[in-house]
Amino acid sequence: MRMSVVLACLLAGAIVSAQQAQTPPAQPPPAPTGYDDTPMQPNGKWRIHDGKRPQPRVVTPGPLVSLAPPSDAIVLLGSGTDLSRWQMTQGGGPVSWPVENGVMSSGKGMIRTTQADFTDYQLHVEFATPTEVKGNSQGRGNSGVFLNGVFEIQVLDSYENVTYPDGQASAMYGQFPPMVNASRKPGEWQSYDIVFKAPRFKGTALETPAIVTVLHNGVTVHAAQAFLGPTGHKQIGTYTPAHAKGFIGLQDHGNPVRFRNIWIRPLAEAQ
Repeated sequence: MRMSVVLACLLAGAIVSAQQAQTPPAQPPPAPTGYDDTPMQPNGKWRIHDGKRPQPRVVTPGPLVSLAPPSDAIVLLGSGTDLSRWQMTQGGGPVSWPVENGVMSSGKGMIRTTQADFTDYQLHVEFATPTEVKGNSQGRGNSGVFLNGVFEIQVLDSYENVTYPDGQASAMYGQFPPMVNASRKPGEWQSYDIVFKAPRFKGTALETPAIVTVLHNGVTVHAAQAFLGPTGHKQIGTYTPAHAKGFIGLQDHGNPVRFRNIWIRPLAEAQ
């Protein structure tokens, strides 16, 4: 009798284990794909992070071209492990993000360049979101490239991943979606080529806003587009003279993202 009880218990345990093995792991709750309670953008047409805004059409980019830095570029992340041109944004200490063979992986805390007086420049950044897809919308391969410290070009896994259009990969975050979605598959290396012109001021008055041109994987997604102000979640900031120069920042958003081959070329005014 006791043996029968033992066998019954073992059988019941095996059935439970089999059921557990067949049960898929719990998925994170869906992240928001848009908001209807945010401020209107200055043109009065769309709200910030408006989910009703049209999604950019998908364009398949050509093969990745990993551009080597020109002779007059400042190499911010090269082929080795040198992170001397970076520091933690909070506290200014050495960067804690891991780096190996020229590939830096996002860690805890935002990082920024030690040089903080960039104005007009050409910036090249290569990045890869995780091969294993976890999360959705803004919770999937999220990071960002910050120009002059306050103007964000969004980094996100936007391959077959719906989110609010002004927050997808290569968006001028919270302001303008890219003209097209040129994202590669998760895990594949991608590139941003950015030409940025800093805002100009006369005293404390804004004369010209910050202007950016962005190529995502060689595809133009912004062409001389003006920032409405500093970028932010659910808000658009106000220009101040402090934004006329600044650092390059990379965001920690709690998602693993890899970076490599980052360089910058300060641009002189045309003569």
